[in-house]
Amino acid sequence: MSGYIGINLRDILLDEDLGENVAKDILSSFSCPLNPDVQHFLHHTAIEFSKQSISSTYLIMASYREKYVLVGYFTLANKIFCIDKDSLPNKIWKKRMARFGQFDKNIQRYTISAPLIGQLGKNYSNGYNKLITGDELLKLALDKVRQMQSIVGGKIVYLECEQKERLIDFYSRNGFVNFGMRKLERDETDKLSGEFLVQMLKYM
Repeated sequence: MSGYIGINLRDILLDEDLGENVAKDILSSFSCPLNPDVQHFLHHTAIEFSKQSISSTYLIMASYREKYVLVGYFTLANKIFCIDKDSLPNKIWKKRMARFGQFDKNIQRYTISAPLIGQLGKNYSNGYNKLITGDELLKLALDKVRQMQSIVGGKIVYLECEQKERLIDFYSRNGFVNFGMRKLERDETDKLSGEFLVQMLKYM
């Protein structure tokens, strides 16, 4: 995959010649009408989360008419999550969880720490979404996860998506499997549809 540049938002914020004002200008050019939560996060949360090292947001730029434009972004964070033993799809996944997670016999659940793809979205401003596919954007995120895991270890990555068939099919096609549902929190209901998020994971 060539032609894309990934920039950590934190690097822009720390650059004396760029800084927060330039970062805000770049982020304000992002529009994602298909997913208001993805747009809201980049406009209102990404900078603060980057400053506090809660998560890392990577801006994906592509060359267009002799300049680089924002075509998409993804956000990564390290999270701890739980998986019910019976929700794993097969024995292979149970072996994987035994390697990378802690099993609590009392509640029959695995607890695991792994990278979370918290946000993933294309920029629909000026048709820039046509400059990158969803598969390409997700691959860039997974490549970054592999870089992280080559340093700290691990083989699992997970995410949460809305209960929409096109989203579930997209992630399933890219090797993710469903392992549970999470009820939306109160502050999520105004930006996400439905009552639950589908939880999915992938073995790298």
